[in-house]
Amino acid sequence: MKSFLTSLPVRLIIGLAAGIVVGLYANTTLISVIITVKDILYQVIMFCVPLIILGFIAPSITKLGGSASKMLGIALMLAYVSSIGAAFFSTIAGYGIIPSLNIISNPDSARELPKVIFELKIPQIMSVMSALVLSILIGLAAVWNKSKNFISILNEFQTMVISIVTVVIIPLLPFFIGCTFSGLTYEGVITKQLPVFLIVILLVMAGHYIWLTLLYFLAGIYARKNPLRVLKHYGPAYITAVGTMSSAATLAVALRCARKSDALRPDMTSFGIPLFANVHLCGSVLTETFFVMIVSKVLYGVLPPPASMVLFCLLLGIFAIGAPGVPGGTVMASLGLIVSVLHFDAAGTGLMLTIFALQDSFGTACNVTGDGALTLILTGYAEKHNLVAET
Repeated sequence: MKSFLTSLPVRLIIGLAAGIVVGLYANTTLISVIITVKDILYQVIMFCVPLIILGFIAPSITKLGGSASKMLGIALMLAYVSSIGAAFFSTIAGYGIIPSLNIISNPDSARELPKVIFELKIPQIMSVMSALVLSILIGLAAVWNKSKNFISILNEFQTMVISIVTVVIIPLLPFFIGCTFSGLTYEGVITKQLPVFLIVILLVMAGHYIWLTLLYFLAGIYARKNPLRVLKHYGPAYITAVGTMSSAATLAVALRCARKSDALRPDMTSFGIPLFANVHLCGSVLTETFFVMIVSKVLYGVLPPPASMVLFCLLLGIFAIGAPGVPGGTVMASLGLIVSVLHFDAAGTGLMLTIFALQDSFGTACNVTGDGALTLILTGYAEKHNLVAET
C-alpha cells in the first residue's frame, strides 16, 4: 500500500488535485508565491532537457553502428507520416462533424495572474533544436570515425544524465504540475473557459484515442508483438504530459516508462523516445487541424476549402517536426501557416491560440504516448533486419 501511494502516477494525480483545490481558494499573495515556484521549477526542468537529448540520442546513435543514418531517416519518416495521417483524419472528421454542431464562441476573459515575486533565469546551455541537431551530428560523426574513446565518454555522460533524471527531475514533477494547475484554476481557465469548448475538446480527445489505437495496432502488427506490452507502462507519462503540457518536459518520465517495456529494445528506446519527443507531435497536429476548422466556422461562417486544408495538413506535418516540444509549440510554430494558407486574421489567430491552450495538455499526452508506438516500429525494423546494438 505504501509503495502504491508513493508511486509516480499517484503522486502526479495528488499534485494535480491539490493544485486545483489551492487555485480555487488562493488569494493574490499565495498565488504569487505559487507561480514563482512554478517558474523556478520550470526553469530547472527545461535546463535539463538539452542534457537529456544529448545524453540519450548521441550515445544511442553510436550503438546503432553503420545503420545509424538509415534509422534516423526511418524515424523522421515515421514521425511525418503519423503527423500528416492524424491531420487528414482530423480534417475528414471535421468536414463530417462540424456542420452539425452549434458551437458559439464567447470565451470569458480570464482573471489575470499576479506577477511573480522574483524571476530566476536559468538559461539552457543550448536550445532544444540545437541539442537535437548536435546530438545527431556528433553521434553520426563518432560512428563514421570509429571514435571509441569519445563513444565511451558519451556512454558515461548518459549514465550521469540518468542520475539527474532520477534524482532531480522526477521528484520535482508533482510539485510543478500542482503549481501549474493552481495557476490555471485561479485564472478561471478551468472553471470558466473550459465549459464553453467542452464538446469540441471531448471530440478532439476521442480523436486522440482513436489515432493512438490505430498507431499501436499497426505497430503491433509490424513488430509482431502485443502493443499493450508498451502501452500499459505509459500511464505516468500521459499524466505528466497533461500537467506539463510539454513533450520536452515529459521526456524524463517517458523514457522511464518506455524502458519498463520488454517489447522495446533498449537501444531503440534511448534513440527513439528523445527524438520523437521533438519531431512527433501527432496529437497536437490532430488538435490544431480540427480547431482551425472550428474557428473558421465560428468566425467566418464557413469551413476552409478542401484544397486549402490538404495543403495545410501537408505543411503542418513539416512544421511539427521543427516545432519545439514545449507548451503551445506546434501552434506557435505554425501561426504563419494559419495566416498564409487559411487566411486567418488577428481575431482568428487569437481565438485559435486560446482554445488550443485549453486542451494543449491532452494533445501533448497523445504525442508522448504515440512515441511508444513508433519506437515499437523501430524495434520491429531493427529485429527484422538483424541490426545488432553495438556496445
